[in-house]
Amino acid sequence: MPFDKKKTVPINYTSRDFATIKRDLVSYAKRYYPDNFQDFSEASFGSLMLDTVAYVGDVLSFYVDYSVNESFLDSAIEYNNVTRLAKQLGYRYTGIPASSGEVTLYVVVPASSTGTGPDLSYAPILRNGAKFSSTGGTSFTLSESVDFSNENNEVVVAEVNSSTGVPSKYAIKTYGQVISGDLAVQSIEVGDYERFPRFKLGGANISEVVSVTDSSGNEYFEVDYLSQDVIYRPISNNTEDKELVPFIMQPYGVPRRFITETVGQVTSIQFGHGSETNLTNEKISDPSKVILNTHGRDYITDKSFDPTNLIETDTLGVAPSNTVLQVIYRVNSQKNTNLSSNSLISVSDTSFDFGNVNQLGNNEVSEVINSLEFENEKPIVGSISTPSSEEIKYRAYGSYNSQNRAVTKEDYISMIYNMPPKFGAIKRANIAQDKNSFKRNINLYVISEDVGGSLTTATDTLKKNLKTWITNYKMLNDTIDIMDAKVVNLGIEFEVISDADTNKYKVLSEATEAIKSRMLGAKYNIGEPIRYGDIFQALKEVDGLLDVTKLKIVKKSGVSYSSADFDLDLYTTPDGRMISAPEDIIFEIKYPDSDIRGTIK
Repeated sequence: MPFDKKKTVPINYTSRDFATIKRDLVSYAKRYYPDNFQDFSEASFGSLMLDTVAYVGDVLSFYVDYSVNESFLDSAIEYNNVTRLAKQLGYRYTGIPASSGEVTLYVVVPASSTGTGPDLSYAPILRNGAKFSSTGGTSFTLSESVDFSNENNEVVVAEVNSSTGVPSKYAIKTYGQVISGDLAVQSIEVGDYERFPRFKLGGANISEVVSVTDSSGNEYFEVDYLSQDVIYRPISNNTEDKELVPFIMQPYGVPRRFITETVGQVTSIQFGHGSETNLTNEKISDPSKVILNTHGRDYITDKSFDPTNLIETDTLGVAPSNTVLQVIYRVNSQKNTNLSSNSLISVSDTSFDFGNVNQLGNNEVSEVINSLEFENEKPIVGSISTPSSEEIKYRAYGSYNSQNRAVTKEDYISMIYNMPPKFGAIKRANIAQDKNSFKRNINLYVISEDVGGSLTTATDTLKKNLKTWITNYKMLNDTIDIMDAKVVNLGIEFEVISDADTNKYKVLSEATEAIKSRMLGAKYNIGEPIRYGDIFQALKEVDGLLDVTKLKIVKKSGVSYSSADFDLDLYTTPDGRMISAPEDIIFEIKYPDSDIRGTIK
């Protein structure tokens, strides 16, 4: 029986675009079908078929490359893909950030029977949840209850008896923490049991999930990962050092837990795959049962011990079934949630608690409630912009390298940017070793944003939250000083020559916009120098621009600019190519429309 030889066709797998694919197809046709296909003109039917195949091959090749590129964090472009890949490295994308700050609160209470001070039995507790509104319509919620009877509050005389001269009323001043956004409630009906149920929340611009409870009253706790079955809850400290340490951190087992995931504008919550029967009585395992596992042998071997066995998970948490979940989450109604000082104008949904309300006069209680006044003496600031793809990549690499501990400079920076948004957000941060300290003292320089997106000093509340956050991850023998970075406002003056055949005013406008785009897109960090080459590169790409005859960076000063003392000439390199920045300096073009000025010849 004769053997049928098949023709062996050499295929060039490096041909992946339209032109090379068509070239290979033409070569293939000429070689293997010389008698059947001879017309290679552009108008022939055969050429149409070759173009069609080459077109399909080019499209398929593009999407193969695109899919591969989107599978790696370095080359990914799509924002949602970048956030998903960053999640694999331990970075948590939180979506829309929230702003937090401090509000000053006042109430007027009756004087004590002696008239020497306020009657603190009339000093109420303003419960958390009170809503404040700003002049721009932004909502803020009181995040913690405020106790007006605290002995550390400021007290001044508010009213004096005209006949006796004895104070009859006192004003009490205290402070409360507020966070931007309104609370929304969503009910989710859950049917029969399923593994890893996921539920989408209906609102957009969700900054955080506040609470999740089922119809039986069981509370579900948010964790970073479903394998995390222990959280820490603050309990009141009643010992002698309660003034210094108001709360004690207590481990708390959470068999009912969930994780939150935000992709774009969609926020979802996901549960584990356990059931009520998986619940154990003990929140934390007995160490003896974990270590002394002999497996029926009459001897004990010396084996390595995994401490994570002490908090073994129960099938990654309980999955709710045949119940109704009530989810309370916080939504930012506006994109810009920052406020200037004295911008809060109204309060609603206030709830007061009095110690022995039955023993107090109703009229006096009503007067105390109606006397509530408030103001935000300091700006409420945070980061008002979501991180770009490049920023997410940077933070993801830092989060992966840090491994939930802060040792290197990059570790600290990553932890700072990963602070939960409800505690405020740092726009830029820089770490430097204190050269004047004999200990492991670290100087942390931070900067925030104001209502207009310009750089401004971070508030005391924000810095306190940041210090508390970093303490959980820093080395035991590291000491940290959080300091304000200094903003140096810059302006750019330039002169260019245009082509004689072009509209010089159009060239000047495009040159100005090119500098704006380059300098504002750079988003300089604290301690990062500014380079003249970046500006020249931006101008080089402008059509019709022949030459740059003058380029100067100047320091802007005045009422609306930063007052930081900085000598540009002193920090300009000898070759004039770069302006270096000390470790506590950050450059900013505050008003690009007026601070970037050019002329054209």
